[in-house]
Amino acid sequence: MSAKHPIIAVTGSSGAGLSTVRHAFKDIFQRLGIRAAIVHGDGFRRYTERQFAALLAEARASGRSLSWFGPDTNHFQELEDFFRTYGATGSGVYREYAHTPERAAELGVGVGEFTPWKPLPPGSDLLFYEGQHGGVVAQTWTRRKVDSRHFPAEIDRRVGRQGIDVAQHVDLLIGIVPAINLEWIQKIHRDCNRHGCTPEQSVEIILRRMDDYIHYIVPQFGLTDINIQRIPLVDTSNPFIARDVPTPDESALVIHFRDRKRHDFPAILKRIPKARMTRPSTLLVPGGKLKLALEVICAPLLQELMEAKSKAE
Repeated sequence: MSAKHPIIAVTGSSGAGLSTVRHAFKDIFQRLGIRAAIVHGDGFRRYTERQFAALLAEARASGRSLSWFGPDTNHFQELEDFFRTYGATGSGVYREYAHTPERAAELGVGVGEFTPWKPLPPGSDLLFYEGQHGGVVAQTWTRRKVDSRHFPAEIDRRVGRQGIDVAQHVDLLIGIVPAINLEWIQKIHRDCNRHGCTPEQSVEIILRRMDDYIHYIVPQFGLTDINIQRIPLVDTSNPFIARDVPTPDESALVIHFRDRKRHDFPAILKRIPKARMTRPSTLLVPGGKLKLALEVICAPLLQELMEAKSKAE
């Protein structure tokens, strides 16, 4: 953590709704006049899509699981180093990943590939990270480079273990956690609509990444300052046959706060219609009020970070 160079991280599984939260924070930053350096976690993946596909085929042939959630496919150490360096200097080395043809054209790389590693542009007030591992704490393997028959670039080979603690560097850690059936529905519909796969293929991905999900995604939600869990208010008993994704108005938000003293709950309740406390540290909010809830809850926290930053400089 750093008073001079604060870090906000929004973490959660792919398909959880992280991009919606990112856009809401952009509006808050603009209103408060905060210059945020926005970094996406996909830039810290270890492999391109082509490389991952080759490794996945190899893993399937040997009966092993492989997903984008675990340490085998991500630069956990580089992510922690990036957070540590930003907290100390307000800069750091990162890269960007091209998900779509439009983004690839903008970055000048192929779809499913990375830009070169580069320094973060100077002059930011804080770092905003959005991705799957903003609060990851894990034991991972150190590696050395070896040749691969699948592609000319080198891959990594396990040679030892080391501890990773990304969460310790974050000043405000927010978890986005749909109820599991809702998360699966969102995942299946997103994969089918955006990536052109079948529901069966999407379910196979869910099953394949489950072990990494349990070990590297879920534990982060025990470290977050705020968890936002979207709960469906319609029947999602069988997520694998759901015809559509429940709308925000067909859901509710369960928002949990780790430190009650950090928040003015009477003021929050006055500003969010139909919000109520279900426990001393838990707020229930209508599903369509996510953007408003983020504004009401997080804007005062951002102002506190900026005040602390001003005093430290």
